Amino acid sequence: MILGEVFERFVTESPLTVMLRVLLEQSLPPEEVDQLFEQQAQRQYQRNLLFSNVFNLMSLVVCGISPSINAAYQAKTKEIGVSIQSVYNKLNGLEPQIVEALVRYGAMKAQALIVQLGGALSSLLEGYRVKILDGNHLAATERRLAVLRSVASAPLPGHALVILDPALMLAIDVFACEDGHAQERSLLCRVLATVVSRDLWIADRNFCTLGFLFGLHARQASFGIRQHGGMPWTPLNELSSMGSNTTGKVFEQSVQLVFNDGSTSNFRQRNIKA
Repeated sequence: MILGEVFERFVTESPLTVMLRVLLEQSLPPEEVDQLFEQQAQRQYQRNLLFSNVFNLMSLVVCGISPSINAAYQAKTKEIGVSIQSVYNKLNGLEPQIVEALVRYGAMKAQALIVQLGGALSSLLEGYRVKILDGNHLAATERRLAVLRSVASAPLPGHALVILDPALMLAIDVFACEDGHAQERSLLCRVLATVVSRDLWIADRNFCTLGFLFGLHARQASFGIRQHGGMPWTPLNELSSMGSNTTGKVFEQSVQLVFNDGSTSNFRQRNIKA
């Protein structure tokens, strides 16, 4: 009854906080998180330590409630039921595809909630689903070996490509790589597998490759990608003025790109001159 009174007080004084807590808990309930792990894991298994427990500890750190995994563990030792070393072993052996699947599943649940509540923003370009692609290398402070944390040339722990949907303001997909020194471009074939018609992809020049551009075009998707200096192209006409924006005058021209197999496609190239 005492807990009931406390809960009622929160409902009265801060109903939005209570509703948000309920929505978050219902979006990723422990049983669904554990089921996802069972479907994706190839080497790891669940016995005394459930993946949902590890997920809960990580969420406390990510949300800034606990400063570290160890601090989160100390606050929930009885609930976890295993040693802190077992928790770290679980985290260290976590397979990339599990993390990827968790992001996609969480985004799917969150998207349904955002749409239902009418919280989606207007599309940046009507008629298209805009997707922003960017890479993220794990910071030097996250290197696993303490002796390498101050060495600039030391092996990096990994990196990922992340897709942001600006209408939902959600990271809807992620492609993880355990080789921190691998080219971001090496993951583009996996990104292309997710492309559908009427997508509009925005990315920086690191993703301006013939393979990626022609792959998007073949899937009837559009793109606005900053041109890489090494991209070969042939102008088909002179630059023509398209007006101006806050950074300068905008010019456009048609260009032709030639793929490795000899096939060609025409695209529009825009330049901004201050």
